[in-house]
Amino acid sequence: MTPTVLVFDLDGTLVDTKHDLTHALNAALAQDGHAPVSSDSLGHLFGHGARALLEKGLSLNGVSAPDSALLDRLQSIFLDHYRANIAVDSRPFPGAVDAMAALRARGFRIAICTNKKEALARQLLDTLGLSSAIDAFVGGDTYALSKPNAEPVLGAISRAGGAPARAVMIGDSKTDIDAARAARIPVIAVTFGYTAVPVAELAPDAIISAFQTLPDTLAALGLTP
Repeated sequence: MTPTVLVFDLDGTLVDTKHDLTHALNAALAQDGHAPVSSDSLGHLFGHGARALLEKGLSLNGVSAPDSALLDRLQSIFLDHYRANIAVDSRPFPGAVDAMAALRARGFRIAICTNKKEALARQLLDTLGLSSAIDAFVGGDTYALSKPNAEPVLGAISRAGGAPARAVMIGDSKTDIDAARAARIPVIAVTFGYTAVPVAELAPDAIISAFQTLPDTLAALGLTP
């Protein structure tokens, strides 16, 4: 029988990365003489890429229309700092590792589908010791299109040896929910991630507030290994 594939988003779903991303942003801002910003001031922008964070950080420092040359220079500083400090404070959300291990032991396949650049995402997972628990991996630049397009989600399912008829997306944002809808698979939203809109307003198929409830939620959706 074709295995059921659980397609997880990364930032804001499996791993809380906001503090290390904020550190990288502040390192870039400091190089341009700007004041540091807090994680809370960046809201839902984690997981939307370095440029979005830089634009917000500059805006909070009174720079409302940065030119592309400035953004390119600061993005290079941001990425250099982030690569060198990718998991200083980043940690899996409570229960995530145990849930993945238990579900994989039951026969579910585990896939990652993130909009984070593939090299950075792989580095993060390797550093946290999570790579061996994952059956397939798709980054934001693995395919020509990224989420919310269906292509990377379907690619992750295929790479894990599954099929869309036996798959589910687990994410924290509208991007993940829209990607699941585009791929025509059900979606479970977590409440603790990075989203501009409460996930309950986005009408996912199910919502969880802790990974301990994921097995029962899968069962309620009729998803078995």
